[in-house]
Amino acid sequence: MGGTRDMRNQARSEVERARLSADVHDLLNLLRRTPNTLIPFEWVRHLHPDAEYQRGTQAIPTDQIVGSVDRYKEFDRYYLPKEPHLDERWIGVRSAQLQGKELPPIQVYKVGELYFVKDGNHRVSVARRQGQAYIDAQVIELQVTVPPEAGDTLKDLIIKGEYADFLHATRLGDLMPEHHEILFTTPGRYDRLAEHIQTRKYYLDRKYGRDVPLDEATCSWYVRLYGRIVEQIRTHDVLRRFPGRTEADLYLWIMDHRYFLSERYGFDVGSEVAALDFSKHFAPPGYKRLGQRVRLMLNGK
Repeated sequence: MGGTRDMRNQARSEVERARLSADVHDLLNLLRRTPNTLIPFEWVRHLHPDAEYQRGTQAIPTDQIVGSVDRYKEFDRYYLPKEPHLDERWIGVRSAQLQGKELPPIQVYKVGELYFVKDGNHRVSVARRQGQAYIDAQVIELQVTVPPEAGDTLKDLIIKGEYADFLHATRLGDLMPEHHEILFTTPGRYDRLAEHIQTRKYYLDRKYGRDVPLDEATCSWYVRLYGRIVEQIRTHDVLRRFPGRTEADLYLWIMDHRYFLSERYGFDVGSEVAALDFSKHFAPPGYKRLGQRVRLMLNGK
């Protein structure tokens, strides 16, 4: 009895220190202006999962567990307990672990390479706190076209869901398996890309005097327009002058600028001139870029 009581006292001391650590993380993340929360599994629906597979019991990496089905408010992003009412459950799990008892597998959803806890949040919290690298889990895998990453916000997942819809609609992933990733920093941009593909199809229809298949127009748009602008962005290191932005963001801006310059001069100036001119006239000044980079660094990006 004395040994069991000692183990519970040790577990109680550990959970109190864990909650204190969670408070420290809250303060640090407040200063960094980054969330210190788990990802709600509900957000995964924005990725539009299209299949579900039972993968059985596996040993999964604890540091890849980033979210929860229904307990995401009770633990921080490091799976530290945040509320005193969690103590007794946490103490029970830790005491059983100290006594050498075998704990049942947790239940998780796997999305990409990340995991969301369906059952067993306290077991995960104790395992993470003890530095346990792996934990046994019954895994249900959800198939998604564009997987999430640790640290994704709701906006990030909405954008990735739009990207998945774009890939399904255009079949770009099948047509160009090695295509550059096309991710924006703002939702609602993939409709613009679809318009560019339709414009490319109209141009090819007139050029060849036939109804060009959409697949052919999509490949032509990617190779002749998107791919070329991305090549210029990389060749001239344009992205460095726009911290926090993506190649897809710059593609749309440069295409608009290319149209503006072509209208001004009466001929198509081409992707390189448009990219360089846009970078020269619209990149933030150096002091703003420095501030943006510092904020990105503090946010872990």
